[in-house]
Amino acid sequence: MIGVGAVGAATVLSLIQRGGMCRQIALVDRNASRADGVATDMRYATPLSPMVEVRSGGYDAVAGAELVIITAGLNEKAGGATDRSDPHGRLRLLETNAKVYADIVPQVVAVAPQAVLMVVTDPPDPLADLTRRLAGHDRVFSTGTLIDSLRFRVHLADRLQVRPRDVQAMVVGEHGTSEVLLWSSASMGGIPVLDLLDQSGQPVEKVRQEIENDIRYANITIIEGTGASQYGIGAVSARLAEAVLRDERAVLPVAAYHPRYEVTLSLVSVLGAGGVQQMHEPVMTADERAALDRSAAALREAAHRAVTAAPCPPSAASSNSNTNSPRSPANGTNSPGA
Repeated sequence: MIGVGAVGAATVLSLIQRGGMCRQIALVDRNASRADGVATDMRYATPLSPMVEVRSGGYDAVAGAELVIITAGLNEKAGGATDRSDPHGRLRLLETNAKVYADIVPQVVAVAPQAVLMVVTDPPDPLADLTRRLAGHDRVFSTGTLIDSLRFRVHLADRLQVRPRDVQAMVVGEHGTSEVLLWSSASMGGIPVLDLLDQSGQPVEKVRQEIENDIRYANITIIEGTGASQYGIGAVSARLAEAVLRDERAVLPVAAYHPRYEVTLSLVSVLGAGGVQQMHEPVMTADERAALDRSAAALREAAHRAVTAAPCPPSAASSNSNTNSPRSPANGTNSPGA
């Protein structure tokens, strides 16, 4: 775990609580005292979990890791990304956090060249693009829109008065303001959600607008109450770690590089050993597809900004020259390791 702030600590706690997926968790933070304190605190919880050791250290502690989770960087509150009227949203943090990643990623790759790299820091998708270039391999993914999709299910379940786990709904594209809620395929028990809302007499368009606003700005609502969005994304990060470490080949809306869109974005992804192994496009309406194209365009511009803010070393750029090979995620199996 690189970065042991609110999100990093919440992720570690979720990893311990899930139990059994890993034997060792190493915490690295530029504030060594912070990493030591969190490791000590978490260590006292480990007897409740099967065989897990939590320790802190420098980058040497990451050597041999199968998975490296990066949460380091400026958060939304500190970076001024909490204005609902700002169309840039999390992208406000991009240049600052790109420089953070330019420092971190080469040090991680130097000691754990085979590790899968999971990007959690906001904005995760363009930072994953930058990480891919810095690392020189494709074993990189971001948490993407899984948290947004879970929020979508929760809000729909509230309206339908059912359990969230019984609602199927997905968000694709950017984890940010351009994200695309796939209303056309959202369902409960195989019944389209839009039909159920209409049958219940609820004003469908009004409900759609309210839910979309709730999801797009959920992070701001949380920050206004607690100062940091941490527990939901911590649980999501731990769940994704589990899918990688157990080679689950779980189908989840996480983000990886897609050659067609020439950028990292969330689609229907298969996550297991090595990271994202396959990516598929869900069925969409024409309007949803147009919205996804706009989201991809925004992410391509953001990825360019990230590279401009933190240029890749020549060695990384050259070693990444074959990342669009037939083993890229969009075509099946990803390179082993991340």
